[in-house]
Amino acid sequence: MEAALHQNKTFDTVDYSDQKLSDNEFISCEFINCNFSKSDFSYIDFLDCTFKNCNLSLAVLKNTGLKNINFIGCKLMGLDFSASNSFLFSMNFQDCMIDYSTFIYKKLKKTYFTDCSLKEVDFSNTDLSLAVFKNCDLSNATFVECILEKTDFRSSRNYAFDPSGNKIKRTKVSHSALAGLLEKFDLDIE
Repeated sequence: MEAALHQNKTFDTVDYSDQKLSDNEFISCEFINCNFSKSDFSYIDFLDCTFKNCNLSLAVLKNTGLKNINFIGCKLMGLDFSASNSFLFSMNFQDCMIDYSTFIYKKLKKTYFTDCSLKEVDFSNTDLSLAVFKNCDLSNATFVECILEKTDFRSSRNYAFDPSGNKIKRTKVSHSALAGLLEKFDLDIE
């Protein structure tokens, strides 16, 4: 793909796997059934874009601009979102597989994760205030020194974090998850 500005375009069933997509800017574009696995998105900007049923697993996100992005039904395994550009960084995820990815030091305020698999995702030092995890699997996800104020975990499962190692004012959790929050105390909860 040549360097260019792409605006209001739809990309359908295109295979960009293992390719470097440099010096491109995508504004209000839609990507449907595209394969971006192991692609290099370094220094590319995406603004107001939607990815539907795409595979972005192991894509390189070095200084990638992700501004107001919606991922729907996507495979996003092993992505290092912490390497992306932080300026106006915002996205939402619906029915996505985000396993083994990292968001270290990112601001994910008000981000929605709906029906997602987030197994072994690293959220260390992430601002997740007002974020919503709706019906998500957070098995072995890492929450260390996070801002989880008013974060909603109520309908999700398999999450655990140390309340003393995170900011948790008004965090919403379910009764069934209390054992995971007390895990570090090695209690026998019946």
